[in-house]
Amino acid sequence: MDTRTDASVAGRARFSRTHGPLAYAAVIVVILAATAAVEFSMGRVPWCKCGYIKLWHGVVKSSENSQHLTDWYTFTHITHGILFYLLLRALWRGAPVGARLTAAVLIEAAWEVLENSSIVIERYRAATISLDYNGDSIVNSLADICAMMIGFGLARRLPVWATVLLVAVTELTLAAAIRDNLTLNIIMLVHPIDVIKAWQTGG
Repeated sequence: MDTRTDASVAGRARFSRTHGPLAYAAVIVVILAATAAVEFSMGRVPWCKCGYIKLWHGVVKSSENSQHLTDWYTFTHITHGILFYLLLRALWRGAPVGARLTAAVLIEAAWEVLENSSIVIERYRAATISLDYNGDSIVNSLADICAMMIGFGLARRLPVWATVLLVAVTELTLAAAIRDNLTLNIIMLVHPIDVIKAWQTGG
C-alpha cells in the first residue's frame, strides 16, 4: 500500500515537472494572443505605419516611438518584471514560479491594454513629455510584455543586491539619456510636476 502510494506521488510529481511548464507557457501564449486581439479591436495598428518593423528605435520624440520592437521604454518594462517578481514572491510565496510568471504576464498585459486606452493616451499627451504619443503598436505591446518576462527571469536568477543595482542603474541611465524613466513616468502620470516637465522638455 505504501509502495503504491509513493509511486502515485512520484508519478504526479513527474507529470507536474513535465507538463506544468507547458501548461503555463500555453496560458501565456493565450494571454498574448488575447492582448493583441483586444488592442486590435481598440484600433491599435499591428506595427508601425511607416510600413516596416525595426529591432530598435532610439528617437523618443518621434512618431515611430513605441511602434517598433524595442525602444528606450523597453527597459522600463524589464524593471516591471523585476518588481513583479519581488512582489509576487512576497505575496504568493508558495506558488510555483510558473504560476507567478503567468500572473505577472496577466498584470502586464492588462496594463498594456489600459495604457493604450484613449483616456491614458490623452493623459500621457497632456501631462508627460510624450506629446506625440498615440499609443503603442501591437508588436511593441507584445515586445513590452516579453521584456517584462526577461526582467522577471533576471530577478529570479540574480541576488537581491544585484537586482536592486540593476534597477538603479537602469533608472539613472534612462534619466540621463532621455530625461525619463519608470519613476518619472509614474510621477508625471499620477501627479504632474511642472519643474519635472520643464526639465524633460529642455526648459
